[in-house]
Amino acid sequence: MKFALPALAALAISATPAAAVEQNCRFIQAKPDREACYRRQEEELAAKRKPAAPAAETNTLETLRQMRQDDDAVYRSINNICRGC
Repeated sequence: MKFALPALAALAISATPAAAVEQNCRFIQAKPDREACYRRQEEELAAKRKPAAPAAETNTLETLRQMRQDDDAVYRSINNICRGC
């Protein structure tokens, strides 16, 4: 019970900015202005999401490259083992 109030407060604070951005456009009376506001929001969200994807791809490619180097090192060490001794 002690931790419920701080957790609820943290949740309320973290959820407020996203809701505030959406409400700004909702209360604009002129339709062209409201649509322009929504369009700007969509562009901002797309810009925020875009850099995340290439970073994940770069990380994946780096991981695959490192795994390949490790595999090559293991294969080289296996080839040096005497199997017929």
